[in-house]
Amino acid sequence: MKNILITNVLFNKQRKDILIEGNLISKVEPAGTIPAEGYDKVIDGSSKAIIPGFVNSHAHSAMTLFRGVGEDVPLDQWLKERIWPYEAKLDEEMVYWGAKLACIEMIKTGTTTFNDMYWHIKGTLRAAEEMGMRSVQSYCWMDSMDESLFEENKARLQKAHRMSLDWSPLTTFAISPHAIYTVTGKAFRYINSYARDNDLIVHTHLAETRSEMDQSERDYGMSPTEYLNKLGLLGPNLVAAHSLWLSSDDIALLGANGVNTVHNPNSNLKLASGYKFKYNELRDAGANICLGTDGCASSNNLDMIDSMKTAALLQKVWRNDPGAIPLKELMDVASYNGARALRINAGRIEPGYLADVALIDMNRPSFVPGHYFLANLVYAANGECIDTVICNGKILMENKYIPGEDLIYKKVQEVADQVVDYKKKKKA
Repeated sequence: MKNILITNVLFNKQRKDILIEGNLISKVEPAGTIPAEGYDKVIDGSSKAIIPGFVNSHAHSAMTLFRGVGEDVPLDQWLKERIWPYEAKLDEEMVYWGAKLACIEMIKTGTTTFNDMYWHIKGTLRAAEEMGMRSVQSYCWMDSMDESLFEENKARLQKAHRMSLDWSPLTTFAISPHAIYTVTGKAFRYINSYARDNDLIVHTHLAETRSEMDQSERDYGMSPTEYLNKLGLLGPNLVAAHSLWLSSDDIALLGANGVNTVHNPNSNLKLASGYKFKYNELRDAGANICLGTDGCASSNNLDMIDSMKTAALLQKVWRNDPGAIPLKELMDVASYNGARALRINAGRIEPGYLADVALIDMNRPSFVPGHYFLANLVYAANGECIDTVICNGKILMENKYIPGEDLIYKKVQEVADQVVDYKKKKKA
């Protein structure tokens, strides 16, 4: 068991010594009270602050391969004409490299855990484990509303679940039915039953666009949220990404059932899906509100600090309330709430919590003057302020450096060129 002592680090407006033993935080004491001897690693925190590692609650990690592809079009066209044709070319090795790049980007911006929804699960699993990140990896079910594919998906799901029993404690298995417009009701009912029997997380897109809302009303006579409720999906094991187009009845259903909703502000804005995320209403109704980046093809980065800033500014402007979504709540949305949704004992810097933390480099213009650390972090800084990241008690990045990152950048560019293949397009 390795021990790490972080000395004299800024935490909650005070300087602290923080001891990590194994994969847990064991002590948080006033600075200078824990002797700096006898540890495997001592980190001088005198120019640093510490925060819980971010939990990216909705990601498509290997979509780093499509960063900058499919710009300036709405979601439906973006998926059908730009993204799905490229995704059809992917294999496990390509996904591995795309996910590897995603892990680097997330670590460099302070994320220690991500909840992924993508194809070729073995590729992303391998990347996350090699990089030392905590993650939720899911079997993606998308049958294009074709019930003839039910048995095939059912068998693949069960096989993936059996495979997951050999995964390390860093990784959790889940099921990801893509959305109500790409998955049959029969499949959703089966997924719900299987997830409840096996105590699994279900991760889906919900109420992302107005067109999804209109289609659901037309096809089912009810909203997407009401439809999932009818199928039995609403509950504390459901992670509902976007949850943007909601009526007061939808919000009441999500809250009463303790659903985990994920706000993805940058993706929502870029694809013009909407901007009025009902944070206050969902919180007050009892839903657990988390934060995500979505994939790099729609948000272009995996920087949770960037997502935090956008989320906060949006709430303030559309509500005409500068006090909307206070900074302390926002930090929980980006860390603790996501950890709760994913059933991980993280998101707090307290004894007994997992040692998933990030150290902030305070020697930057954005942190001077230091009147209010959280305001500087969210409104003045970005993910480049992250200096050191520790996940499960292991240092993943120190002094902004991740071993092997240059090789990964080079390999990912080669893979991305194979998938998108601009040269061939130009010749044609």
